[in-house]
Amino acid sequence: MRKMRWAAAAAGAVLLIAGCGSESDSPQGRNGDAPSAGGSATAKAGSGDSLDIEAVRKEIDAAATTAGFTARQPADDIPPGLKSCTIRWQADGGKSTDSRKTYDVTIATLIKGGWKERGRAEEKQSVTMTMDKGGWNIMAWHHPQGRVDGTDWISFIANDTGPACEKPFQQDLADKTTNKQ
Repeated sequence: MRKMRWAAAAAGAVLLIAGCGSESDSPQGRNGDAPSAGGSATAKAGSGDSLDIEAVRKEIDAAATTAGFTARQPADDIPPGLKSCTIRWQADGGKSTDSRKTYDVTIATLIKGGWKERGRAEEKQSVTMTMDKGGWNIMAWHHPQGRVDGTDWISFIANDTGPACEKPFQQDLADKTTNKQ
């Protein structure tokens, strides 16, 4: 299941980078905030601010911990080729008294910080959302009792959508496809 989540995240990032997708896709990655041809780690936000991997990591961590989440070590690590292109932040769902409210506050804080909502899907009590800023895309999930241990599953995965990360995402997706066969 975890490998499928990474494959889905990588596939989403590849589609986002490649500009492919169905007509029902949100406009993520196709706005004026797209990174310059110069690349990924120093992609410019619409406000002129420069975002690198550490700045994005700090924004997610600050928004989530200020809202009340406690970080937990992800069960599976980021593939080596994607470490400079991806951030994975997971909350310890068992330590939150109202994880959905805390998730909503985290999202609101990120949006106030300049992240633009690009898509949202809700099914029953679960919510999945995408946001982007300065050449980065965040995919945020909240699934009540979505983990095997019965705690809520809350995850924020940020992907650099710049050209420097296109090849590593494509390679990771190809590796996962090859390993399935």
